[in-house]
Amino acid sequence: MTAHLTRIKSRLAIHAHRKVWGLLEGEYAAIHVGRGIDFNDLREYVRGDDVKDIDWKASARSRQLLVKRYVAERKHTVLLCVSTGRSMAALNDAAVAKRELAVLVSGVLGYLAVQHGDLVALVHGDERRRHVERPGSGELQLERLLGTIHDAITPDGPHGDLPGLLRHVVRTIRRRTILVVVTDEVTLSEESAMLLRRLTAQHEVLFLTVGDLDPTRREVAGRRLVDVDADAEVPGWLRRDARLRAEFAALVDEEGQRMRRRLDQLGVAHEVVRDHDSAVTAVFRLLERHRHARRR
Repeated sequence: MTAHLTRIKSRLAIHAHRKVWGLLEGEYAAIHVGRGIDFNDLREYVRGDDVKDIDWKASARSRQLLVKRYVAERKHTVLLCVSTGRSMAALNDAAVAKRELAVLVSGVLGYLAVQHGDLVALVHGDERRRHVERPGSGELQLERLLGTIHDAITPDGPHGDLPGLLRHVVRTIRRRTILVVVTDEVTLSEESAMLLRRLTAQHEVLFLTVGDLDPTRREVAGRRLVDVDADAEVPGWLRRDARLRAEFAALVDEEGQRMRRRLDQLGVAHEVVRDHDSAVTAVFRLLERHRHARRR
């Protein structure tokens, strides 16, 4: 077992005890449309399971709720769609490398897919190029994809281009997938919104935003900060101005609310990831929101 997946498993072991992992598996299973035709086995009920799958007779005998598990008619495909522009090489809200968070959340969702016997594929890119990695199964496939995400993000690489990446998915991906968009965009352009609307007609779409660093935070007041996108140092006087700090905070909050409203209108479940410790919880909330959105 190589580096990226090993770290993700270790983090899951620390922050996701058995019950939490069961909840994650239940929410992931709820994404799948329909059930297979062949009964496989029974397992303990966890929140997110369909009550129609409860085996009441077996539950009465064992005195705990048990659900039937089925063999799927076909494997599902989780398509990780990761924006790998240079801004992903910067720090985020909690002074953590955004690249590491992008790999972590991609790995958690990919690992859920692998555990369910599903396929995992990858689309990644920036303003200059886009790449598609074909679907495959197993932990070695997932490790290879996570390594590709990690290595594609560099501070001197091209800028990100979310609309271009989504256009590439629209043009090249024909099969139905569970599409997981991982980006650090803080606004959603009309073109991106239009493309997401098209993609929701074909795919189950989940949207994860990796939080950006607030340069006005007191915790980073004494540090030299460089804007990776602009390749320029953030002036110290700008970060010390109380009025500018307040205006910046208000602007970031307004942009975040506008983006959340737009994604809600599109029916796309979304979540913001800010640090390692809350990443697993963020993925759980994302899957839970998607299940509730589908029921509306």
